[in-house]
Amino acid sequence: MKHLFCLIIFLTVFNTFAEKKYHRTYFENGNIQSEGWLENNQKIQFWRFYYKNGSLKKEGHFLADKEIKYWKFYTINGKLEKEGHFKNGKKNDWWLFYDNREKINHKCQLKDNKKNGYCLMYENEKLVSACKYKAGEKLKEWTTFASFKKENKLSDLK
Repeated sequence: MKHLFCLIIFLTVFNTFAEKKYHRTYFENGNIQSEGWLENNQKIQFWRFYYKNGSLKKEGHFLADKEIKYWKFYTINGKLEKEGHFKNGKKNDWWLFYDNREKINHKCQLKDNKKNGYCLMYENEKLVSACKYKAGEKLKEWTTFASFKKENKLSDLK
């Protein structure tokens, strides 16, 4: 029993001082591929990933190798492509998607990587249509902002 107790204490102390290090990977052309924090060989905290040409591809936080918190994704030309929340490695809450001018093209509510709530489509920064989803299945579509407003409260979009 005494040995088991000592082993438990040792493992607790060992895990408390787990190795945390800043880590980088590189493409064969020498450009950086990714950089961020590792602890016990798992991604933690803030990370950045890059394209082969050196431009930023995506950035966000990890916890035990799973995406968490807010992430941003970029095109190979450096323009913002999309951004949104992760929870336990899955897309959740509002996600914003951008056109090639970095204007919002559409935004959707997601839960566990599936559309779940509203999806709003924009043209020239104006809402033009909307859909409502539950667990990835489309429930309803509105083809004009006026028809959407007639059946929904704007406070539902929070």
